Amino acid sequence: MSEVLFELRDVHAGHGDVMALRGISLRLASGTTTAIVGANGAGKSTTLNVIAGLNCPKSGAIFRKGEQCSLREEPSIRSGIGYSPEGRRVFPHMTVGDNLRVGGFATRRKNLVESRLASVYERFPLLYERREQLAGTLSGGQQQMLAIGRALMRDPELLLLDEPTLGLAPKIVLEVAGLIREIAESGTTVALVEQNANIALQLASYAYVLEAGMVSLEGPAAELRGDRRVQESYLAAGATA
Repeated sequence: MSEVLFELRDVHAGHGDVMALRGISLRLASGTTTAIVGANGAGKSTTLNVIAGLNCPKSGAIFRKGEQCSLREEPSIRSGIGYSPEGRRVFPHMTVGDNLRVGGFATRRKNLVESRLASVYERFPLLYERREQLAGTLSGGQQQMLAIGRALMRDPELLLLDEPTLGLAPKIVLEVAGLIREIAESGTTVALVEQNANIALQLASYAYVLEAGMVSLEGPAAELRGDRRVQESYLAAGATA
């Protein structure tokens, strides 16, 4: 059985007085991919922000490798976590190379940053080819590769991906799905938020379905794919990995 890398227990979190999460509990097993699916407003992105340390819960408990984390008052991304946010959020007026170096800002050792940069370029040859190009001139799929590459510059043990296929053409969706599978197979733990449940449940080994800030279903991803409620609500015709 895989070690539990991250765990949320009865977490309540939101924005101001609006609670986006209302008692959510979930586990991320080390070396696996966990999918978090649900409709808009279900609390998926807030869940990732809580795990990352960018949203400070109102109550509940967070554990990392069995040790309880403090509920911070000031948001700050946790060490060992790489985050590719919804909408990619690349810096459009900076080059591809400089966008990637921003991802390694927390690393003081220049030689380590350059080593990680070389590793990202090896995984994403297109980013190497476009390294002097302004990020804002890349296509949507290329920007998504850049956002994932930037997150990998932290050499994360946990990679958080928020809607990595959103707005992409079906062919590009499959390319991004292949990259996610490759990253997971290299041993990185992945938490994947996706509205495209077809893709998410094929890439993941375990999955959670969120509704109104609470877990409505959970289980092995293959089993949820066969669940009638999931099929009716989330598995409409779409791209598959």
